[in-house]
Amino acid sequence: IAAVATAIDIGGWTWPALAALFGPLRGRQPGLGYGALAVAAAALMLVCHGLALRGWVRGDAFIASAIGAAVALVGLFTLYPLSRLLVRAFVDSDGHASLKALTARIASSQIWGYGGVVWNTLQLGVMTATAATLLALGFALVVTRTRLPGRRLVGVMAIVPMITPPFVIGLALIMLFGRSGIVNAILESAFGVNPTRWIYGLPGVWLAQTLALTPVAYLVLVGVVDGISPAFEEAAQTLRASRYRTFATVTLPLMAPGLINAFLLVFIESLADFGNPLLLGGNLEVLSVSIYFAIVGVQQDPGRAAILAIVLLALSLSVFMIQRRLLARRSFVTISGKGDSGKRMLLPRSVSAVAALLTLPWLVLAVIVYAMIFAGGFFEKWGLNHALTLRNYVTAFGVENVNGALHLTGGAWSSFLTTLSIALVSAPMTAAFGLLVAYLLNRHRFAGRGAFEFIAMLSFAMPGTVVGIAYILAFNAPPIELAYTGIILVACFVFRDMATSLRAGAATLSQIDPSLDDASATLRAGSFATLRRVILPLARPAVIAALVYSFISAMTSISAVIFLTSPRFDMATVNIVGRAE
Repeated sequence: IAAVATAIDIGGWTWPALAALFGPLRGRQPGLGYGALAVAAAALMLVCHGLALRGWVRGDAFIASAIGAAVALVGLFTLYPLSRLLVRAFVDSDGHASLKALTARIASSQIWGYGGVVWNTLQLGVMTATAATLLALGFALVVTRTRLPGRRLVGVMAIVPMITPPFVIGLALIMLFGRSGIVNAILESAFGVNPTRWIYGLPGVWLAQTLALTPVAYLVLVGVVDGISPAFEEAAQTLRASRYRTFATVTLPLMAPGLINAFLLVFIESLADFGNPLLLGGNLEVLSVSIYFAIVGVQQDPGRAAILAIVLLALSLSVFMIQRRLLARRSFVTISGKGDSGKRMLLPRSVSAVAALLTLPWLVLAVIVYAMIFAGGFFEKWGLNHALTLRNYVTAFGVENVNGALHLTGGAWSSFLTTLSIALVSAPMTAAFGLLVAYLLNRHRFAGRGAFEFIAMLSFAMPGTVVGIAYILAFNAPPIELAYTGIILVACFVFRDMATSLRAGAATLSQIDPSLDDASATLRAGSFATLRRVILPLARPAVIAALVYSFISAMTSISAVIFLTSPRFDMATVNIVGRAE
């Protein structure tokens, strides 16, 4: 199958020897179809069953087949696109492989020079990660270590931006601080201050990313702050340390792994963010947007896009590996098997005041931003005509009753229903596949397990623009043609979000005693029955979390799908960005 698939490409023979032997082709070779899929799947299952019969994975045919299928799917939808991306970086403008083309692109001063795309991307990432981590720490301390009224509402508001597309916040900031925004209008009418465009550029993107990514850091830090054992703080106070000194020398150092983790996670998310730099970037060039314009702009240079994508992937992977190494070297254990009924220390007054002053203004700004999102649709044309109207909602989500039947006449219905359908299909598949891989890695030992785990987690560090470019290069032509279909969108969501489901499943499985598996096996239940009747019921919280996260991610994603949509499969996020531009 591989030989047939790779022998003929969209341009004809790929192997010169076959071209010389059989002559030129009259037509192109289509991509592999359902027949090839059935034959490949059957051959894979036969190989896996044969290995099981020879004693691999203790002769368990289900586990052998599951490992084979998981490895094949991850290889097809993760490694294969990345390999095509790497190969494309060597192709020159004439379509020939050239090391000179690679060196010319990667050595460009526009990439590495001061003020170049890498510098801008790293600068923005550090600024956003620092601000979001400090804000998230303030929110976590206010929620868990103070008695401020309404602190639970503060905790809820801290994670609201996570369930909305990040670029929606950028759009609201334009309505608020843009040249025709409400703040500039008030300043001009009240004080005669001329409107400016400060929101377009580094300040605006930083502000939008900080608002959008603070929930990522908060979800990490709130668990860390809440999980610190009170015994250490009580011991410090027993030694007559003040609350401030206890916080500075005991509580804060124990938060170090959470702070490092939150900073690096936000940094990775900032590198991958696409929507906010696209809307607010102005003259600020960052890697994610530069990749996009290298494909769809006037450049039309897939080779440059591939190089930029590789650079972005290398940065993300480097940060990901740094995160794992830093947290693996030190121990911050505070919870042991001993009973602990201590009471958590409240924050010193000075620290409480600083945390409140840090978080409450941002909370007010977040409320205003979401109010702008909601209210903006009720005006005729924001910034020009502020007459109240329902026309925008009717245009987008209009419904008419024609002869007793409801017809969806709004222009946004098509993209919304497409997005909802794709999300409903991909979320269960993402959760199921991620949890299956977690089960295989947690409960079974097999050759290549470490490499497979790294490749499976690789998608977590892959920015969306890198995934989108890699999928287009891999699946836009034979041997596998999936571009602009619903299948490629589902595959993108499943294998991009799989790492989150895998981590949730691994955390839950580490809490389930393996002796339950042994007891099930003693009762002559197979691995599939044990997984279905023992593991899954106990892992229900992880299943629900994976489903919810996967669904929200599919509904709000933009960076990868903007390369993969088509008129037939138009996603709502791409539709919104198109209208905002």
